[in-house]
Amino acid sequence: MAGPYGFRPVVSGDLALLRRWLEVPEVRRWWGDPDEQAALLEADLDNPHMVMEIVTLGGRPFAYVQHYDVHTWPHRHFARLPAGSRAIDALIGEPGMLGAGHGLAFLRGLAERLCADGAPAVAIDPHPDNLRARRAYEKAGFSGDLVVDTEEGPAVVMTFARASDAG
Repeated sequence: MAGPYGFRPVVSGDLALLRRWLEVPEVRRWWGDPDEQAALLEADLDNPHMVMEIVTLGGRPFAYVQHYDVHTWPHRHFARLPAGSRAIDALIGEPGMLGAGHGLAFLRGLAERLCADGAPAVAIDPHPDNLRARRAYEKAGFSGDLVVDTEEGPAVVMTFARASDAG
């Protein structure tokens, strides 16, 4: 269930848009240095293991999401997840779209799609202080409060529970 949200692959022509989004204060706060992050995104553009998508609403781009097999990029905090599990990283790049429920809605739709496509689990790992994101992820169906240390700093491991699994 994607709702009114569209997902399309990132192409090289999107790099300037992504770079602009990385400069947004709320994004920069959690993603870090825009130059470093833009270089990482550009490097991953041709990586077949990283799915990079622009999220749209009414055809208008407003967010970025990437997902990957948790065991392709082995992070210790995802090691317990079963084979085929996916991890998600996301940002809303258009400031006017923040705080309106879009993040929780498109992430729920994406997590449901990944599960329908066979992922046994879907995980996300926000910074413990990113309370806005954590609340949105909880409303989207993710749960968990285990704080772990990662190479990027502390994170909270949250996993998606499908409606059929929760009841």
